[in-house]
Amino acid sequence: MKKNKKEIEEVIEKKEIKLVEKLWEKSWTYIKTVVDVVREPVLILDKDLRVMTANESFFRTFQVEKKDTEHKHVYELGDGQWNIPALKKLLEDILPKNTFFKGFEVVHEFPFIGRKIMILNARQIHFKEDTTLETFPPIILLAMEDVTEIMLVAETLANHANNVETKLTTETEKLGLHIKKLEKEINELKKKK
Repeated sequence: MKKNKKEIEEVIEKKEIKLVEKLWEKSWTYIKTVVDVVREPVLILDKDLRVMTANESFFRTFQVEKKDTEHKHVYELGDGQWNIPALKKLLEDILPKNTFFKGFEVVHEFPFIGRKIMILNARQIHFKEDTTLETFPPIILLAMEDVTEIMLVAETLANHANNVETKLTTETEKLGLHIKKLEKEINELKKKK
């Protein structure tokens, strides 16, 4: 019994779908493995900016659990600390405009961990072939670097430098006054001779 053309096309289509699903599964495993190795907190967002997954560093840094993070809109995480208009604009432009950003600073009082200064970088994970874009869903990688300690050290150094400069200026002014006083005394002694 011969299969008609439609049945053959259906079989081929099912095999293609299984192949694409398997490819996506392997790609997803690869992406998650790479993200899990990274020391900085990382979120993987879908096209709707919902968290597909986060790495262990994210959960540890922000002291949150998977159930409170995954499948949530990025702006709903925690106490809404990521619901920042400028960040929204940057994230919402990544997929349609194929953009990325680096160095976006977030200063926030986070639940459980206190005040943190985070530097955010985000980029779309994309494939070179245009046809794969139809096959694989668009993904955004959002990486975060905690620079709180570095900023505190920088602030401490800046304060120290300002204090040293102030003391140096004060001491220089005092020295200048002493020099003028000595010059005056020398001039008076010269006049007496």
